[in-house]
Amino acid sequence: MLIDGEWVAASDGAEFASLDPMTARPRALTPEATEADVDRAVRAAHRAMTEGPWSRMTPTERGRHLRRLGDLMAEASEELGRIETADTGKLLAETRWQATYIAEYFHFFAGAADKISGETLPVDKPDLFVFTDREPVGVVAAVIPWNSQMFLTATKVAPALAAGNAIVLKASEHASEPLLAFGRLIAEAGIPDGVVNILTGHGDVCGRALTAHPLVAKIAFTGGPVAAGHVVRNSAENFAQVSLELGGKSPFVVFDDVADTPGGIDSAVNASAAGIFAAAGQSCVAGSRLYLQRGIADEFLEKLTALAESITIGDPADDGTQMGPLCTLGQLDHIEAQVARAVEQGATVRTGGSRPDGLEGWYYRPTIVECPSQDLDIVDTELFGPVVAVQRFDTEDEALALANDTEHGLAAGVFTANGARQHRMSRGLRAGIVWVNTYRVISPIAEFGGVKGSGYGREAGLQAMRDYTRPKTVWINTSDAPIANPFVPR
Repeated sequence: MLIDGEWVAASDGAEFASLDPMTARPRALTPEATEADVDRAVRAAHRAMTEGPWSRMTPTERGRHLRRLGDLMAEASEELGRIETADTGKLLAETRWQATYIAEYFHFFAGAADKISGETLPVDKPDLFVFTDREPVGVVAAVIPWNSQMFLTATKVAPALAAGNAIVLKASEHASEPLLAFGRLIAEAGIPDGVVNILTGHGDVCGRALTAHPLVAKIAFTGGPVAAGHVVRNSAENFAQVSLELGGKSPFVVFDDVADTPGGIDSAVNASAAGIFAAAGQSCVAGSRLYLQRGIADEFLEKLTALAESITIGDPADDGTQMGPLCTLGQLDHIEAQVARAVEQGATVRTGGSRPDGLEGWYYRPTIVECPSQDLDIVDTELFGPVVAVQRFDTEDEALALANDTEHGLAAGVFTANGARQHRMSRGLRAGIVWVNTYRVISPIAEFGGVKGSGYGREAGLQAMRDYTRPKTVWINTSDAPIANPFVPR
């Protein structure tokens, strides 16, 4: 683990096994952080931003280090991609590209580091000059899940460091190695010891001790709702600010009028497939609820089924593979149980619904499940796998009601050629992100986050960096007149 610039084992020597999702066999041993390790990491971060050189750097200097870190990520993208693929089962084509593109997040926040400022306030009192300054919140605890690790690390590390904070990252116990590989770039980028610390371990003990630590001022968490509940309760111990990104069950709505434009149905089919089958569906914004207007539903499903059945499943490091395994056996068991439950409740599996033959890892075929109603459990249960639940609708109002009938609210997709409808739907959908005639695109400039059961707070964009600061109000008396005795009647 990376603590205060040193690579260390757990203080008691404990380790746990990381399993290979392609073979289901152990592939690495990882340190199991103790409460003492967590305390050491948090205190190192606290010293780094209160006493060390990081606290004395100008925002412009911090930005130079972040830019260098982004450059190093791009240079190491092949290695970072291969490590993440080996540990998580995600396609090398995606992990390699992601490590390259995520450099842009560090570049963006490097440029933003000296762009956050306070303001002067025209208060209603004479002879007083009042202004606000924005200062770092303090030590940030960031909990990173195993999927999209480079992206979710960048969305937390880049704005937090740009704002002048120090950070302690907790890697997922399911796939810790990519974060440790990222950590080896920290010193090379010139970032002082203790500014970035990386712990490995389970939610209990490591995650609990980190999110409840008295020196932690902000918690940035990405993960599931059950773990998020523990995080929120832990924050009662330190009153840390909390931001949560909890995944979703995103609706993907396609209207009949896409058939009015050349290639319109094919475009929507391709976007839907990318939204649910890319990364084997292991994406928090996966378009896992597909709503089709009745006039194009049959044609759309024929095309989507053919595409799903053509996907090549296999070794994610092979350039010919189009979909790799799931990351954990628990996911596979959960998906199989939910699909079986959906069939019991009246759903029809159009394609998929089983493990592929001849592969020993945690693989699952691209699956399309037609649902007779919104009441089936699978419609609003996040599966985190390559399974889409399909329903048909007649009117725009019906589509909007179905899309919003969920406890989640991270993302939504709409395909329509009607410009007015594009605006009506994007305004009416209760989600933090709405993609219209596209899907699953990101940018460091655009905020990312959800509503309802998908959490609160935002990552990326300038607002994210402001969220890693807090305002300080300063009152300066500009009068030379002495302050009067408050106990003498006037």
